[in-house]
Amino acid sequence: MIEFPSIPAWNALHPLVVHFPIALLLVAPLFLVLGGALDLRRPGLGRPYLLASLALLVLGTAGTFLAIGTGEAAGKISERSDALSAVLERHESLAETTRLVFSGLTVILTAILLAPRAMRRELPRLATAGLLGAFIVSYSAGAVLLANTAHNGGRLVHELGAQSPTTGAGIVRDD
Repeated sequence: MIEFPSIPAWNALHPLVVHFPIALLLVAPLFLVLGGALDLRRPGLGRPYLLASLALLVLGTAGTFLAIGTGEAAGKISERSDALSAVLERHESLAETTRLVFSGLTVILTAILLAPRAMRRELPRLATAGLLGAFIVSYSAGAVLLANTAHNGGRLVHELGAQSPTTGAGIVRDD
């Protein structure tokens, strides 16, 4: 008989959910570049890839909200040393900035991709390519911020031994 593990409490979910927004947000620009390149060859050809990029960006950005929520809950029950507290504060600050940056990038890409259609007026191909190019440069800065946030989270676990319990003591249940 197959047994499924129980779902951890909210304050133990962080290690399980944090990798999804990282992966989604790092893959999204690949679809954007592919869609932009295809659109330059023939208008409309890259549109599905551009919309897939937007969907990944929306899901990844939503994931940052979930990751921060679970991370804050896990941080409240973690045992702390001075070194761990310093890195944790840095990680939390970077995570909040990352969430803000990707929220803004999501709004901007939505405007670039959907505003022309909503106004029933397509932008010239070169204008769209220029906007997407500028967006990719901005996105690159966001990706560096995301990597730095993830690196500090990795330091907490692998260098400083921070743990988020998945069962047993330390888990707060709302039963």
